[in-house]
Amino acid sequence: MTQHKRRASAQQVIRKRAVVAAAFVGTVALGTGVGVWASSSGGGGTREGGARQSSSGRVAETGGAATPSVSPPPSRSYPMSQAPRTIPAVRSHTPARGPGWQPRRTDRVVISDAELADEGRLVAGELGLGYAGEKDDVRAGDVRLALGGGGGNQESYTMTVRDGRVDISGPGEAGVFYGTRTLKQEVHGGGSAPEGVIRDEPAKPVRGFMLDIARKPYSESWIEDRIRELGDLKFNELGLHFSDDQAFRIESSSHPEIVSADHLTKAQVKRIVDLADSRHITVVPEIDSPGHLGAVLAAHPELQLRDASGVATKGAIDISKPASAKLVDDLLNEYAGLFTGSQWHLGGDEYQALTVKDPQASYPQLAAAARQKYGSGGTVADLATGWLDDRAGTVRAHGRTMRAWNDGFYRGTSVQAARDLQVAYWTGKEIGVRQPVEYLSAGRKVINYNDEFLYYVLGQPQTFVYPTGQRIYEQWNPRVLRGTTAVPATYDGQILGGTFAVWSDFPNAQTEDQVAAGIRMPLRATAQKLWDPGRPSLTWQQFQQLSAKLG
Repeated sequence: MTQHKRRASAQQVIRKRAVVAAAFVGTVALGTGVGVWASSSGGGGTREGGARQSSSGRVAETGGAATPSVSPPPSRSYPMSQAPRTIPAVRSHTPARGPGWQPRRTDRVVISDAELADEGRLVAGELGLGYAGEKDDVRAGDVRLALGGGGGNQESYTMTVRDGRVDISGPGEAGVFYGTRTLKQEVHGGGSAPEGVIRDEPAKPVRGFMLDIARKPYSESWIEDRIRELGDLKFNELGLHFSDDQAFRIESSSHPEIVSADHLTKAQVKRIVDLADSRHITVVPEIDSPGHLGAVLAAHPELQLRDASGVATKGAIDISKPASAKLVDDLLNEYAGLFTGSQWHLGGDEYQALTVKDPQASYPQLAAAARQKYGSGGTVADLATGWLDDRAGTVRAHGRTMRAWNDGFYRGTSVQAARDLQVAYWTGKEIGVRQPVEYLSAGRKVINYNDEFLYYVLGQPQTFVYPTGQRIYEQWNPRVLRGTTAVPATYDGQILGGTFAVWSDFPNAQTEDQVAAGIRMPLRATAQKLWDPGRPSLTWQQFQQLSAKLG
């Protein structure tokens, strides 16, 4: 054999060896299916080839011709997974070595319980997967939703990423839904869900957003966009303050005369409620009384409260007149059929008859009614407390849990506010100010609406300034009920949670888009601190970057 032929023969051998090696490498890639986690970010890698490794170690084809295997694929090691970065952050992640999960169009969402059909269809559409309904078989790439397991918290869930599949389970539908929100954020933020097990639940059962649509009419589509945003952030309440001095914003069949020209129809409200229900968000209506009824009273001037000189008192209804109670009860009964959630806000704040030096002298008709109802020692504050209790009775008959603003609870009255009334604590600036501990030590359950951190008041009137996400993130937690000081930890169990509120005092100060942009980071910070009140692991700058990444 000549030297030239030897070289040619050697090159052929090299080429053959290269072909064999390439085939072997291709088999390794095919057998493992998903790339190694990027250790710098903890996110998932991408799938290679077009096949995925099943739980048995065999390759499950997902389309295209099979690649011949030269030899069994060797095992491949992965670095330990890192906890996903989501808003709010998950409470617990047990890491594991493995490829994680990344959605492919050929993957499917399956459910083990028919009640989870809505959650299954939603997440399938969001991740571009097929929805297969109830299935018992197991396929590589499946996202399975199931009821069961966990403790008594209906909002808890467990998410397991293993063997190229995702299993989300929880004792209630809400928890399973929150698991799908975590999965959605994982995929949108990093492309993949990391290997391992998430066990997650909120610290607080009330995680709310309140919107004043009375002073500023917000469109149905804008409200629905906020519901979708709230759902992804694991909020579970949307408060609608739709009656005030400026306007009454929802169609009424019992009293059409009070409805403002620019309003939501009942059909629109039903769509809002239905969308909220699908995101496990309770819509909490508020018809504030006996103050803040100016729009209602514009159509019923005979019920307007007047002082001893006959001067009308802004926004205040005359609670000495039986017709006043009938009017408000008509509305409460009517809207109980529209707002079907378990929660109701009765208002009760800023009744102007109790902001004067001597209510009994200024409003003799109220004083007389109080004495008639409660005896010679009856006061206007007693009458106002009785009014709130009577409205609570109307709503209680519909099976609702009720709350009222903290300045609707009065000190030193012979009539006590109903024991089942929760305190919506928003201010410490009212006349006869009562510290939060006064309500807590009396055994009241409290919801945090702290106006120092959680009030976004359009136009920034009086001393209000637009709250920032950073301030909420770094300085607030649910025990900070008034000002900047937290109440003792012994009361933590009585604090049900908190609500971020948008008030529309100067409705033209911002457009809908500006409001949405202005509350974006405060909402995310509030969501984080209600889900886990402890000190966040991310800095504010990192939290901002994560928010931008998640969209």
